[in-house]
Amino acid sequence: MSLLKPLGGEVTVHMRAPVEDVWALVSDVTRIGEFSPETFEAAWTHGATGPVVGARFKGHVKRNGVGPTYWTPCTVTKADEPGSNGEGVFEFAVGLDGNALNTWGYRMQPENGGTSVTEYFRLTPAWFMRGYWLVLGRLRGKTNERGMRTTLERMKSVLEGGNEA
Repeated sequence: MSLLKPLGGEVTVHMRAPVEDVWALVSDVTRIGEFSPETFEAAWTHGATGPVVGARFKGHVKRNGVGPTYWTPCTVTKADEPGSNGEGVFEFAVGLDGNALNTWGYRMQPENGGTSVTEYFRLTPAWFMRGYWLVLGRLRGKTNERGMRTTLERMKSVLEGGNEA
């Protein structure tokens, strides 16, 4: 039965910054190298210049921060700027056209005079990904959660002017 559970994880960090500022930072993929322990650069591709659904970019990743190093093709799947309710979402699929291996994203909502930001990932529920998750999921999930927390804490530092909460 555990194979039917969602294949992924998430981390939430509160930031003393408006949702609009958080959304602008997390959706600027060209800045991810400043924050992520694995993805050290990204660039818009195929004529894309910003975060809209269908925009494509590639991320340059160093797995576990040490290697191997490779490029990942990505497509923006959600680019919901904060609306009247103050909530926003930025999400992208990793993989070749129509064959995403996983999805990464950020959910933002106003909370306590700032923004609650959740970074998440979900593996595509294909049989081979379920097999991978069964064998290595616990270890990889913990690595991803550490990486997401590091990413969010680094973003928080920038958004809060270098102050630690």
